[in-house]
Amino acid sequence: MNKTDFSSLPLSPALVDNLASLGYSRMTPIQAQSLPVILNRQDLIAQAKTGSGKTAAFGLGLLDKINPRWFAVQALVLCPTRELADQVAKEIRRLARCIDNIKVVTLCGGTPMGPQIGSLEHGAHVVVGTPGRLHDHLSRNTLDLSTVETLVLDEADRMVDMGFYEEIVGIVAACPRKRQTLLFSATYPDNIRKQSARFLKNPVEVKVESLHDAGHIEQHFYKIQPERRVATVAALLDHFRPVSTIAFCNTKQQVRELANELQQQGFSALALYGELEQRERDEILVQFANRSCSVLVATDVAARGLDISTLEAVINVDLSHDPEIHIHRIGRTGRGGEKGLALSLVGPNDSKRLALIEDYQQAKPNWADPAELTSSGGPLVPPMVTLCIAAGRKDKVRPGDILGALTGEAGIAGQQVGKISVFEFASYVALDRHIAQQAFSRLAEGRIKGRSFKMRFVGA
Repeated sequence: MNKTDFSSLPLSPALVDNLASLGYSRMTPIQAQSLPVILNRQDLIAQAKTGSGKTAAFGLGLLDKINPRWFAVQALVLCPTRELADQVAKEIRRLARCIDNIKVVTLCGGTPMGPQIGSLEHGAHVVVGTPGRLHDHLSRNTLDLSTVETLVLDEADRMVDMGFYEEIVGIVAACPRKRQTLLFSATYPDNIRKQSARFLKNPVEVKVESLHDAGHIEQHFYKIQPERRVATVAALLDHFRPVSTIAFCNTKQQVRELANELQQQGFSALALYGELEQRERDEILVQFANRSCSVLVATDVAARGLDISTLEAVINVDLSHDPEIHIHRIGRTGRGGEKGLALSLVGPNDSKRLALIEDYQQAKPNWADPAELTSSGGPLVPPMVTLCIAAGRKDKVRPGDILGALTGEAGIAGQQVGKISVFEFASYVALDRHIAQQAFSRLAEGRIKGRSFKMRFVGA
């Protein structure tokens, strides 16, 4: 039996069979290194990049211990953002399909407390949440963590970067001292090491090689003068014409300025940074994920935990101070066997940062000349447009209801409808740009689940 087969692990046959039905047969490197430790009930520090399969690693570990007949919070997963918490909860539910009556509850800010409190009153086996909202529930005595057996800190470095350390301390204190703690982090700098030491007991450390296969990600470095930074970003977009690009800046002021400049030049660009309201953040991420926006300009903190499956290019508008973050950035492109493109701008003051990246990658930069960038003509227009419908989960609306309304009475072909995202109070659907207005008119005349709802285009 191959040591990377899930069947080689002491998991229940039901979990292994469900993994096979989900298309999981071989473990990823982080799963192969961490799962034996997790299943042995040891504390763990695991360092791995996004997209490495870490959620399935800790998800399988915590599910292996769950007693479905005991309605108490047996596992707690802390995530830095609502988006990541939603992804994690969704993956744990998929992994738990073979276990009867496993209840996974998501507790995040930006949504009303009432329904969350009601859900907790009926019991839960697994809670996935953000530090701020979990802290709120603890202060109201609406969440009991005294029965937690597995505590997971997912993207611990980012939670600390976002200023959640004190909340995490309070949440950990509410858990039993006798528990298993699993810490997953893309980077593991000294400050995180010191601050997390109090949460862990003789942890085993695993680290997956974070360098990317050069065959999957094509890297180019461009020497520029600082005043040419924005113009070079526009020239790169015009030359390579990627459908979806994340452009990384080191500060939120640079993020806002670059997004504004690109918008003025006719690019479909949105800015993602801290301090945005949750509704604004949701709409920005929906538009980018469903290909209604060409360029997402973001800081590292804002972009962590984004679930963007297909990303043609990453542009490092500013080189990162940390070579591991550089690797983390470019690893967002070239996923799932697709080819990726990573383009980095290097100014006169970037020699130290570049040397660190060069040393970390153990490879010389692949230099390209910005003067050789050519215009392919015409504006870079995203293929989709996002329609917002003022109805969500509270109205019992599901993605299938929206798809049915569009492809039924509205007469739109299924392939012209993209990603559908349903939130508590609103739903977003991506429509082929060429039929978006037609779809809007048809839906305005028709109904969804027998009801009419207000609609508007977002950022079109």
